[in-house]
Amino acid sequence: MSIRIGANPIGWSNDDMLELGGNIPLEQCLTEAKAAGFEGMELGNKFPRDAAKLKPILDAHGLDLVSGWYSCELLNRDADAEMAAMRPHLDLLKAMGCKVVIVAETSNAIHGDRSRPLSERPVLESDRWEAFGARMTELAEKTLNEGLRLVYHHHMGTIVQSFEDINAFMAATGDAVHLLFDTGHARWGGSEPAAIASMHKARISHIHCKDLRGDVAARAASENMSFLDAVVEGVYTVPGDGGIDFVSALKPLAGYSGWVVVEAEQDPEKAHPATYAKMGYDNLSRYLREAGLM
Repeated sequence: MSIRIGANPIGWSNDDMLELGGNIPLEQCLTEAKAAGFEGMELGNKFPRDAAKLKPILDAHGLDLVSGWYSCELLNRDADAEMAAMRPHLDLLKAMGCKVVIVAETSNAIHGDRSRPLSERPVLESDRWEAFGARMTELAEKTLNEGLRLVYHHHMGTIVQSFEDINAFMAATGDAVHLLFDTGHARWGGSEPAAIASMHKARISHIHCKDLRGDVAARAASENMSFLDAVVEGVYTVPGDGGIDFVSALKPLAGYSGWVVVEAEQDPEKAHPATYAKMGYDNLSRYLREAGLM
């Protein structure tokens, strides 16, 4: 597969705050993404969930479906129950030719709740990692048997947020479970992205690239903001518009094959989607070349 550069529609329309970009039609998003240079798109809330409807829409824009987020609840149910709940999503991804399924534990997550500051994010007790990891591994083995690699999305406001969380998760899960490496969530969660890339490169099978505005992240902490309030304030942006050293973050992943996705949620009223999409694509393409991945 080598490297392909995709986008997430969250730069146009937010999935956790539907009012952000709620007025932007899917047609505009896809047209502007293609014009910026992207080859594929991840799922968003405005995408049809029927392959027979979705494929012609993406084909008309010359775009492939990269993958899509799935919210799991393995803290509360076993892998068989999760697989049953995941079935429609899984079948859509398979029908669209995707290679990975993006998963995050959200049963107790707060990232979608604007009333909950990030200081209240859930922390998994040390004696629960083993059981959680075993369930995640079983789920990953099941999806892999159907041709989809499970990639876990570490995320602010969830039980896998910090550097320690990521390492505990990777230690508790088997080889079937791979990591979605997200530069923005890594940095904001207190990790050095290059350290995560170096430590877990053998099990990184999907990459999200977004930048972090450190001054906004610092203010979010001092003012005890929620994840979504910080997003509205502009904590995230596209690669090259914040403080992350992307070349250093990507260099450890030499030999990586798969999608690298610009996923930078912002308020489209403040950050013109087409402008930022082009900026993100151009900067990321350059960083990938400088890091030796392209």
